Amino acid sequence: MQKANIDGKVWKFGKDIDTDLIIAARYLNTSVPEELAKHVMEDADPEFVTKMSVGDVIVAGENFGCGSSREHAPIALKAAGVAAVIAPTFARIFYRNAFNMGLPIFELKESAEINEGDEISVDMNNGTITNKTTAKTYNFTPIPEFMQELIDAGGLMSFAQNEIKAQESK
Repeated sequence: MQKANIDGKVWKFGKDIDTDLIIAARYLNTSVPEELAKHVMEDADPEFVTKMSVGDVIVAGENFGCGSSREHAPIALKAAGVAAVIAPTFARIFYRNAFNMGLPIFELKESAEINEGDEISVDMNNGTITNKTTAKTYNFTPIPEFMQELIDAGGLMSFAQNEIKAQESK
């Protein structure tokens, strides 16, 4: 297991960010990650993709990823270079899809205390998020080991392919 730190700049969004705000339905005629990435969060912030950098983190309010169960939402976030999403709660289907696609997400009830532009560090081993800007540290329940393995592999499909290769080499 590779558990590592995620360090990035924060982009802040409110509560109830649904999958249509993450990637609008008008772009669902493709499943190509690079194409989806060009339009991620476009309806919530039209300039998001041009402002963010690979490795940045989205911090949002409760119920992130609500709405339809489209897998395109975590695919688009990951392909755009979003390193992780932090929110007090996630829609359950988005939660599972995020792990299946290899996008780390963390539940943090105090996410409202983190501001846009803050620099944060997520320590997945210790279950902490440190806001480097304010020097405040928050605790979260670490990702279970089996779900961390999905993240480390890059998602469920990659994990399954790795497992098949491991079995074939025995």
